[in-house]
Amino acid sequence: MITSTLETVPGKAIREHLGIVQGSTVRAKHFGRDLMAGLKNIVGGELKGYTELLSEARDEAFERM
Repeated sequence: MITSTLETVPGKAIREHLGIVQGSTVRAKHFGRDLMAGLKNIVGGELKGYTELLSEARDEAFERM
């Protein structure tokens, strides 16, 4: 199976379009990082620890597919 984000794949005939595929994983952060994220949430801004966690979870879900 070839997976692609393109409308067409050069040199290949598409027999079936399966639509969007997604995978999920659940992760937990360390208590200390949760506490710091909570404080950051009060003043606003990006929660970099959670951004990294989301990226790691997305990569793992993709690998599992």
